[in-house]
Amino acid sequence: MTLRLKINLIVSLLTLLFVAAMLALQLRAMRESVHEEVVAANRVAAQLLNRTAWLYAAQGTPAMLSFLQGVGRVRSNDITLLDNDDQVLYSSPVSVYKAGRDAPDWFAGLVSPPPSQLSIAFPGGRLMVRSNASRAVLDAWDDFVLLMLSALGLLAVVNAGVFWLVGRATRPFADIVDALNQLESGRFDVALRALPGTEAAAIGAAFNRMVGMLQQHIETERRAVRAESRLSESRELGRWVDQKIEQERRLIARELHDELGQSVTAMRSMALSIAQRVQALDPQAEQAARLIAEESARLYTAMHGMIPRLTPLVLDKFGLVAALEDLVERTRNSHGGVEIEWRLEIELDRLRLDTDTALVLYRAAQEGITNALRHGEAHRIVLALAGDEHTVNLTLTDDGRGLPGPEAARETSVGHYGLRWLAERIDSLGGELRLEPAVPRGAQLKVRLPLPAATTENA
Repeated sequence: MTLRLKINLIVSLLTLLFVAAMLALQLRAMRESVHEEVVAANRVAAQLLNRTAWLYAAQGTPAMLSFLQGVGRVRSNDITLLDNDDQVLYSSPVSVYKAGRDAPDWFAGLVSPPPSQLSIAFPGGRLMVRSNASRAVLDAWDDFVLLMLSALGLLAVVNAGVFWLVGRATRPFADIVDALNQLESGRFDVALRALPGTEAAAIGAAFNRMVGMLQQHIETERRAVRAESRLSESRELGRWVDQKIEQERRLIARELHDELGQSVTAMRSMALSIAQRVQALDPQAEQAARLIAEESARLYTAMHGMIPRLTPLVLDKFGLVAALEDLVERTRNSHGGVEIEWRLEIELDRLRLDTDTALVLYRAAQEGITNALRHGEAHRIVLALAGDEHTVNLTLTDDGRGLPGPEAARETSVGHYGLRWLAERIDSLGGELRLEPAVPRGAQLKVRLPLPAATTENA
């Protein structure tokens, strides 16, 4: 049911109620009018006949009959003359007013007064006067029909006018519905013209604002999707670059360990052999040979210190625990005044860590120790590895100076990308990195990495 039809039905119902109320009031007025007219006519006729009947009755029944015939029809009354044997001597003639027509019985029952009858007895007979409201009822019926026709005409005119006015007032809603259908079909550039009417104009303005905001949101979403796609591509590229860098670093470390390390060792051995041979013959040559051997030894030591920074070869050969133990031992040797405690709270033999997870955990420990010694000036470091069959957690706690304040962090953050790189690597693996103050002092680095069910021995 449309709004136009609903309004028309409401107006029609109200008009019908109004017309029904008017007809009820008019019907009541008609009933009172008919009652007053019939009763008054009956009383006048009864008083007239009651006085004159005795005068003519003294002259005999024929005189009474002649009188009644001369009077004829009395409005709203039926007069009957009876003799002593109740034989009808005279009856009032039928009314010629609107002859042949009568009001419907239901209408007559509504407006007719209760029938009244008066009997006037005299010597030789009696006179019966009965009320007859048929003509008055018929007049009321004709007025009622005219009123009904007028009411129906008014109802038709009012409904036609309301139908036209409502149609004109609701015409802008068709444009709104059409614009909504276009918006639903995917046209987000649709706009409504200035619509007539206060409500329609407000709806149109609100619709245009909504379309404008929708276009902005769609454009924002498109930009976000493009940015997310680019970010995803950048992350994929970053992971690919990290893998390539790790491969190159591993290759360089192996070359340094296998090729250059053996060459430097051979150079040192040959230099020591030459020094022993020319020891008695040429002291200067011996000194030069021993100098070459010492430089070769320093080069070998520096090379072996560089290899773990490039890539932990022990991680590939012996696993994460051995690599972390080697890192702790090398840190102890290089920093004699620092106490490093190593805690293993998980049996990694039950878990088969993939290469990326193990390497990220090792890099996290390496970065945490470096920051604790370089920036925190820590004297005690606790490195712990824990977890279960679903996650593995690495925690590094120091007693250094702790985390810098906001201003100091902004001043010292330029150029320090180790933790940012580490956080991106951990995030790409679905893990979490947290750096927070330790109690009572220092800093605590926490790394949590998920382990797929397929990596566990039980799975």
